[in-house]
Amino acid sequence: MKNCLLNTVAASAIAIMTAGAPAIAAEMLDPNAKPGGDIVVTYKDDVATLDPAIGYDWQNWSMIKSLFDGLMDYEPGTTNLRPGLAESYEIAEDGQAFTFKLRSGVKFHNGREMTAEDVKYSLDRVTNPATQSPGAGFFGSIKGYDQMADGSATALEGVSVVDPMTIKIELSRPDATFLHVMALNFASIVAKEAVMEAGDDFGKSPVGTGAFKLEEWTIGQKLVFAKNADYWRKGLPYLDTITFEVGQEPIVALLRLQKGEVDIPGDGIPPAKFQEVMADPEQKARVIEGGQLHTGYITLNVKMPPFDNLDVRKAVNMAINKERITQVINGRAVPATQPLPPTMPGYTDGYDGYPFDPDGAKALLAKAGFPDGFETELFVMNTDPNPRIAQAIQQDLANIGIKAAIQSLASANVIAAGGEEDQAPMIWSGGMAWIADFPDASNFYGPILGCDGATVGGWNWSWYCNEELDAMATKADSITEASMVDDRLKMWSDIYMAVMEDAPWVPVFNEQRFTMKSKRMGGADALYVDPVSIPINYDYAYVTE
Repeated sequence: MKNCLLNTVAASAIAIMTAGAPAIAAEMLDPNAKPGGDIVVTYKDDVATLDPAIGYDWQNWSMIKSLFDGLMDYEPGTTNLRPGLAESYEIAEDGQAFTFKLRSGVKFHNGREMTAEDVKYSLDRVTNPATQSPGAGFFGSIKGYDQMADGSATALEGVSVVDPMTIKIELSRPDATFLHVMALNFASIVAKEAVMEAGDDFGKSPVGTGAFKLEEWTIGQKLVFAKNADYWRKGLPYLDTITFEVGQEPIVALLRLQKGEVDIPGDGIPPAKFQEVMADPEQKARVIEGGQLHTGYITLNVKMPPFDNLDVRKAVNMAINKERITQVINGRAVPATQPLPPTMPGYTDGYDGYPFDPDGAKALLAKAGFPDGFETELFVMNTDPNPRIAQAIQQDLANIGIKAAIQSLASANVIAAGGEEDQAPMIWSGGMAWIADFPDASNFYGPILGCDGATVGGWNWSWYCNEELDAMATKADSITEASMVDDRLKMWSDIYMAVMEDAPWVPVFNEQRFTMKSKRMGGADALYVDPVSIPINYDYAYVTE
């Protein structure tokens, strides 16, 4: 049932492009919601940025989504597309031109009304190499993107202002994912004057049109979001403020939750406490479990010797005992065989991946010229259970002669190292592991395995670039006919099988998501494991007391 549903969802953009824009539904407010109130959310690490063009990690994604809006959006707690700042849109017959009519009266947090010029500026900014956006490649189908990427243009040819409330976006090719891209944080609309005034500090003083606005940020201590009284979705948000306390160890956050001092532990349930929580009926009642399109993996930097050697990369794949690693997180995952998770359309059924075979791995190392192994480094986020997973990986590698020194760092530092070509030979992605931005097979390729992601500040930490596969990916995403959905998914399956032959990753496991909320938190459980506002959709959450 779940797989059938996801196949339907994955085809939604194609169906919309075939049938035209959906009718605009009225905002559905929760009749049980009580406006007002404040909540406390905790995180271990500080937030690196709130700039929607740059922020791309587990911690800031939902924060940014509550500060900014894009032309498209999703129904809360689902992957169903709906218009956002666009009141309506029209699609050309060839599927290569989209005309968006903007909502009138939408105001930025500084009080200025949003116009089509802001949309053009925002899209030009996110695709300008000077911005160093890890999401720039998502916009590759817009006419003029290549010229932006190579620095020969400073504005997207395909984005034009029709009138103050109408924007037209022309594509260089059909793109089955385009409407999903317009719902990403990277496509958020920003105020040009606020960016110009703040400069490089815009990520610390963001100005958007979202349900909340940044009221206070004490670096290393807390961020406070306040309700946007002028928010264009009438009746939202319900909460008055959200306080994000940083520097909180997850175990301490759990204890504070039990005392009623914390409403949401942002880092989730500490793995060391998971069994204890689930064995206590009172605590278990506050646990929310949700499926997620997730893969945790080890990146092997193909630009750094000896991982430029295919046999070395295959040997590492064969050295990792994935079953044992899933036990480190109390069995809350299944071993992964490929980049796509099992419930994602395009997943290759019947593919077993690389076997766990230490002897075979040693033979491959010897063939590659490393009969005695070698020394390397494994970077990892310093929040439990990731250091313990890294130790398990370290032990597996030691069994075949590879001595991996663990670099346990804050997530921002791991991300920064991965975004440099020669800094991190191996990274365990846990804590930042890939969860789909939108439910389509292409999303596990472009940003983390495609050539566009293999750039400074990008998320392709293996620095893998196969131009032939990039061309296949472009061809797959150019298929927009609803009758050819299966053909498109078969192409994506072939792409990921080719990736596995090149072995730039070790796919390790596909994880379920578990979180908790305090007794007073209201709203549907789906909001707390929201598939696109990862991890939480704050706009629709409320307190009951």
